[in-house]
Amino acid sequence: MSNVMVCVTQQRTCDRLIKRGRELMGDSGEMVILHVAHYQFKFLGNSEEGEALDYLYEKAMEHGANLTVIRSNNVHDTLLKQVAKNGVTHVVIGESHEAMGPGNIISLLRDSLKGKAELVEVPS
Repeated sequence: MSNVMVCVTQQRTCDRLIKRGRELMGDSGEMVILHVAHYQFKFLGNSEEGEALDYLYEKAMEHGANLTVIRSNNVHDTLLKQVAKNGVTHVVIGESHEAMGPGNIISLLRDSLKGKAELVEVPS
């Protein structure tokens, strides 16, 4: 059984992440689709907020997942709290287009998740 957390940003680019999460979840696991929105940005980074939220909700229902949206300026800590809260075994995230240095979110997560959950990076 795998409990999967799929980290999404912009609604239309998340399909490949959700599909990968569904594969990892298997028949008896659970999946949470999570979007962390910074306080200073528009909700979901989109002026058509209701449409974006509806889209993510439809995708969650289609794949038997729960949708969680959290407003926070500390994405890293928020993700770690959700991993612990939901008993997550796999974290699915899209590949970063930033340089892979010590401040990169994927590098930070990889280090922070050791021994807690597997980080699965999905190429774009």
